[in-house]
Amino acid sequence: MISQADLERAERLRVVFQALYEVNKRIPIIVEGRKDVSALRKIGLVGEIITLHAGRGIYEFCEDIADRYHRVILLMDWDNKGEHLYKSVSSHLGGIWEEFSPFREIVKVLCQKDIKDIEGVPLLLERLAGTKVTVGEPEESEGFKGDI
Repeated sequence: MISQADLERAERLRVVFQALYEVNKRIPIIVEGRKDVSALRKIGLVGEIITLHAGRGIYEFCEDIADRYHRVILLMDWDNKGEHLYKSVSSHLGGIWEEFSPFREIVKVLCQKDIKDIEGVPLLLERLAGTKVTVGEPEESEGFKGDI
């Protein structure tokens, strides 16, 4: 039996990821690795998602990002490694990520008692809602959309 609190938390997460879906149409998301990309695709994000671990150091990666983009979304995990990477990348990319920092903070708050990484989000959403949760355009999405 799924509790009302779980349904409400699933809906709050869905709303955050729906907003992230809309912003990601224009602004790339930076994540730690391929599993994070896969997780975001699984819930319906279709915009550009860039993996941090692509064989380069943090400084070189950030230089390339700063040259290519005016704005980015940082969505690293909130485990110890993710927090360290987040602090390092954010310090190198000052000025181009801050307006989108609430996305990570809200996801972190809504998920941290259950998971510590982006790759776990789809399963957590499914467990909380009792069904697959996706975001995106209405005709593209199926899954949990109910009012709570």
